[in-house]
Amino acid sequence: MLLNLKKILGPANKHNFAIGAFNFVNMEVLQGIVNAAEKLKSPVIIQTTEGAVDYAGMKYLRNLAQAAIEDKKVPICLHLDHGKDLNYIKNAIKLGYSSVMFDGSKLSYDENVKQTKKIVKLAHKKNVSVEGEIGTIGGTEDKVTSKNIEYADPEQAIEFIEKTNVDALALGIGTSHGAFKFKGKAKIRQDILKEVKHITKKPLVLHGASGTPKFVLDKAKKFGMDIHGIHGLDEGELKKAIKNGINKVNNDTDLRIAFTAEVREFLRNNKEFDLRHYLAPGRDFVQETVEHRLKVMGSVNKARLY
Repeated sequence: MLLNLKKILGPANKHNFAIGAFNFVNMEVLQGIVNAAEKLKSPVIIQTTEGAVDYAGMKYLRNLAQAAIEDKKVPICLHLDHGKDLNYIKNAIKLGYSSVMFDGSKLSYDENVKQTKKIVKLAHKKNVSVEGEIGTIGGTEDKVTSKNIEYADPEQAIEFIEKTNVDALALGIGTSHGAFKFKGKAKIRQDILKEVKHITKKPLVLHGASGTPKFVLDKAKKFGMDIHGIHGLDEGELKKAIKNGINKVNNDTDLRIAFTAEVREFLRNNKEFDLRHYLAPGRDFVQETVEHRLKVMGSVNKARLY
């Protein structure tokens, strides 16, 4: 069941839970995501970045997503993550994505408002939802890079929602993209989140929310992956953010590490060249990782709300 972002986040906003948004670049990762959602009866958001589109092609990714949607009974949203180039956004709308993000966080505030309003108007004509962003997420993910974390200004974020009519807003509250390395932990500004949620009542989004489970990191370390110094968002901090109003939680790094670690384990222990024999374990370990994350977000058995 394909839903746009507004519809899939509606029950999450009303009942105070979060829906996992998981990036995919190939069939196996996508299968791992939707198999986990189906098993746990959880709504799920599947999403692609501009980098994934450059790698695989938007039509290929759209068709993979369509197969998954037809195969599963749980609510699914197909979302373009961190759309910066208007051509990618227009193409996603044309090809049947049910949601797009416009990331204007590096523009001036006024220009971000101006461009986001245009995209909202364009997308809403096609019943496609729009996610905007205020504040800057640190770290690197595909084409998205920022050396600094810029916290969202609550008053500005509230005004941004009113002026643009976005369906959801990503807030900069101290998280970072990717397998970021730094000393200590990021300071998460739960106060910003609480203030914006209290005033707007809108679905809010947390980017840079990867918190790779210990069982995944242990396997990655065992099979030679450089994970020294990787810090993700603490699960306790994530649960607190969900309680304070986060309804969409982005995940990418977790799945990359899980898939690669499992494939490395298989190839170390087997003299194989059949791709199916080592990609399948990678898919299954992605599913295990997604199941863990869905439980943290509180979306298990929530498909019944749709």
